[in-house]
Amino acid sequence: MKTPLHGTPSLMRAINDRTALRVLLERGPLTRPEIGELTGLSKPTAFQLLARLQEAGLVVGDGVRAGQPGRTAETYRINPAAAYVAALDVTQDRIGVQVADITGEIRGEHTLPSPGGPPGPLIDRLRAAIAGAGAPGPLRRVVIGVQGAIDPTTGALCYATDEDLPGWRIPDLLPTLSAGLGTAVAVENDVNLVALAEQARGAAADCPDFVLLWADEGLGSALVIGGRLHRGFFGGAGEVGYMPAPGAATARDVGRFGRHGYQALVGGPAVRDLLRTYGVDAPDFRQAVTAAAALAGQGAGRAAEEAGVGLRLVAARVAVGLAAIASVVDPGLIVLAGGLMSAGGEYLRDLIERELHALTHSHPQVRLSALAGNPVLAGAMDLALATVRDEVFGSVVRDGLTAPR
Repeated sequence: MKTPLHGTPSLMRAINDRTALRVLLERGPLTRPEIGELTGLSKPTAFQLLARLQEAGLVVGDGVRAGQPGRTAETYRINPAAAYVAALDVTQDRIGVQVADITGEIRGEHTLPSPGGPPGPLIDRLRAAIAGAGAPGPLRRVVIGVQGAIDPTTGALCYATDEDLPGWRIPDLLPTLSAGLGTAVAVENDVNLVALAEQARGAAADCPDFVLLWADEGLGSALVIGGRLHRGFFGGAGEVGYMPAPGAATARDVGRFGRHGYQALVGGPAVRDLLRTYGVDAPDFRQAVTAAAALAGQGAGRAAEEAGVGLRLVAARVAVGLAAIASVVDPGLIVLAGGLMSAGGEYLRDLIERELHALTHSHPQVRLSALAGNPVLAGAMDLALATVRDEVFGSVVRDGLTAPR
């Protein structure tokens, strides 16, 4: 049983400090009276609070604001230099980096070609990518998005081959990265990070139980249940590309990393090949889907009819996998993201929703991703900032906690 905590003066000060920091983060810059009004603190208490936070380096003055005639009021804001974080999106082709201060303002960006190589060069590449973003100060935390996932039972990166991420499949990955980069490092599945970004500011902002399907060259999904990301016991929740699917080869047939399961039905190459048989020939699956949607939208002529049939088959394949997921998770919402979905747009989304509802007892909403830019970097930055803010702002509360002796 936990020992109850008494409401000591130091604890109450710490709680007030954290409340004020959150208010300043969300609403600042603010004057002392505004901070008092938003937190419910008296003027003397707000004055003492701001003095403590300034002394701790968490709050700085932000100039003065004119008030009533002849009066001015000093404003305060979170000190951006209180902490810096970095978000990385690592793929076969490049490393994308963003650096932000604790307020969330992006302070630098950089892109470096593919890392490659064994652990030593990998660390060097990550360092170079981060250095290129020009962080104004030491980083408190780095969050890296990758294809694959860390298995918490072994600490190793799984669901990715050496070809996918050269140099990453090493023992003690997180300690190695943390030691090499000189700060705390988290490695997260890239699709999980997209789901976090959709939850924070995208299509899933109003739904605590949703599934995100990322359909591009490869497939992946993320599960958010009760508002929390579900990673699974081995870290592989959502690795649906490996999921057995009707009409597709299995791992037993072609090997663990062969082309099989859901990936073989709806991965980029499979979609391109399917549409080619219906008269839509393009070098890239995104171009093929875009062209098919444009043709089908015309609604008349043999080419439009053929393209429409091809897209309905694509939608049916996508829906079969989603139906299997939905029957287990029972989400209120499914978010469609990735190159396949952006290329197909509303036309393909509608087809998928119709097919899905024909297969399932429940009828979850189906929405397209609402995010612009790089959603992996956005989710990595959200995760990095949330963790560091809890550490920095939470330290004032923990320092004030006193338990009975």
